[in-house]
Parts: sequence; C-alpha cells; structure tokens
Amino acid sequence: MKILSEVLRRPLVTEKATALKTNERKVVLEVSMKANKHEIKQAAQKLFGVTVKDVHTSICRGKTKRIGKTMGKKANWKKALLTLEEGSDLDVFGVVATPAAGEE
Repeated sequence: MKILSEVLRRPLVTEKATALKTNERKVVLEVSMKANKHEIKQAAQKLFGVTVKDVHTSICRGKTKRIGKTMGKKANWKKALLTLEEGSDLDVFGVVATPAAGEE
C-alpha cells in the first residue's frame, strides 16, 4: 500500500469540475501516475471519510511548449473522477457554505 497523501495529489477546481460536484456529486482530483483505481478509492475513503461509488481515471498528455528556439514538453499527469454515494459530500477546501449578504 502506498502512502495515502502520495496517491491523491490535489483537487482540480475548474468550472466544469465545480458543476460536476454540485449537480452530480462527482469530484475531480489529480492523482499519482502509478496509482490504480482501487488505491485511489481507498485513499479517498480513508483521508476524506466519504463513500466512493465509482472511480474513472484518464491520463492527460503534457503539452509541448516552446521557449525561445528550443522545444520542451510538460509532464503527463493522471486525473481521477470520483462518484460519491448519496449521503457523502466532500468539501475540497474545507470551507463551510455561508449564506450570501441579504440571503437568510
């Protein structure tokens, strides 16, 4: 078993990921390239205390970049899409939702 904090790297916070979280109870995370679906599921359940229903992974290829006259390539990375069970909720940054001004 790998160290849990090495399996899950960071949450991906984009407009699409935020919409998935609010509408479909799905969370998008960057994970280790060597981690498999079982390790990702176990790490999320132990670290965050949620029940994971399903895990989808994809490898995102690094883009080629040009710096001056030399060409370089960014590193490949792995993305995991976790589907949570009905009663589970994962707050990525630990921020409690508060009502906006004038909303009570």
